[in-house]
Amino acid sequence: MRNKILTCALLGLGFPLSAMANAPKVVADIAPLHSLVSQVMAGVGEPELIIPAEASPHDYSLRPSQAKALSDAKIVFWMGEELTPWLDKAIANIGTSAQKVGFLDMETTITYAFREGATFEEHAHHEEDEHHTEDEHHDEHKEHHDEHEEHEEHHDEHEAGLFDRFLAFFGHDEHDDHKDHDDHDDHADHDDHKEHDDNKDHDEHAGHDDHDDHEGHDEHDHEGVDPHAWLDPENAKTWVNEIAATLSKADPDNAATYFSNAKTAIAELDKLILETQTSVTNLGELKFIVFHDAYQYFEKRFNIAATGSISLGDAEDPSPARIEEIQNTVKTLGVNCVFSEPQYNSGLVDSVFEGSNVNAIGVMDPLGAAIQTGPQHYAGLIRAMTVSLSECNQ
Repeated sequence: MRNKILTCALLGLGFPLSAMANAPKVVADIAPLHSLVSQVMAGVGEPELIIPAEASPHDYSLRPSQAKALSDAKIVFWMGEELTPWLDKAIANIGTSAQKVGFLDMETTITYAFREGATFEEHAHHEEDEHHTEDEHHDEHKEHHDEHEEHEEHHDEHEAGLFDRFLAFFGHDEHDDHKDHDDHDDHADHDDHKEHDDNKDHDEHAGHDDHDDHEGHDEHDHEGVDPHAWLDPENAKTWVNEIAATLSKADPDNAATYFSNAKTAIAELDKLILETQTSVTNLGELKFIVFHDAYQYFEKRFNIAATGSISLGDAEDPSPARIEEIQNTVKTLGVNCVFSEPQYNSGLVDSVFEGSNVNAIGVMDPLGAAIQTGPQHYAGLIRAMTVSLSECNQ
């Protein structure tokens, strides 16, 4: 019945049945990414979601229906092995005929290294003394803040880049080493972020082997890329272009629709970024603790900083030393807000802060478990982050 209603609706909007019939079978690993793919495929088809938003992507067991969707898929859009290491094996064993597109591997994706330590500011301060002067550190944040004042200018450049991809697809140009991405000048400002692989600009988040005063805080170092990159909408804009280009190669008959949808999605993401920056700025200074270190992409994009996290970036259980450090931070810095996550047991949060001065225990969700999946999920997720932060002021 649902498919019949959808068919009638699409016909009423002028979408031919042939477009839907020829749509490639597509899957996406997590709900935010699934939302972006859904936007680009609007009017042509619907992607399948592999990992429900209420489940942890770090360790998940496929259900039979999800395994079948993976085996039938022509294209698999996923974040990458850093977020779901188990999915790489599943794709190799089940989705043998699928094209695999990993967004953390893209050159244009803004990525950061894992942060170490329960309190990020403390560790960043030590590394800053070694690797940055105070003026250099200030200039980096100023550049990052200035990006938001240039969104209107960059929006036209995004459209030009998308149009170039469209022309290239129809033979007017060649896709030489993703030439199309070079047209997105708004990502040039992020060159400093891409250098994290060489530990140039983000040494403050590297392991602290040289700092004896931090030994014993964590069980072991977590190196590599923090996989929660979808929480920076600038990444979402880049990925929408890649999704459209990938789908167009697999389904050339619907290329015009994919690129048109991508253009619309990018315009909406630009609005979302400006809206979110205004909302976060109006919240003022907040002191809050998150459940696990999944939010630095949102923090850096919108100039807000968590005081620390209970668990590491992969949601591993915290050590007693880490819990003690968090509890001491709450006392000394006057933290009054802590967030749990629906994918994990909130009992740990309650036990850590029992008897403390924390007066607000809310929920912050990097995956949007309470938000309906589909095209509007991504915008709803980013807006929900701001709503959660606003609870600290209540």
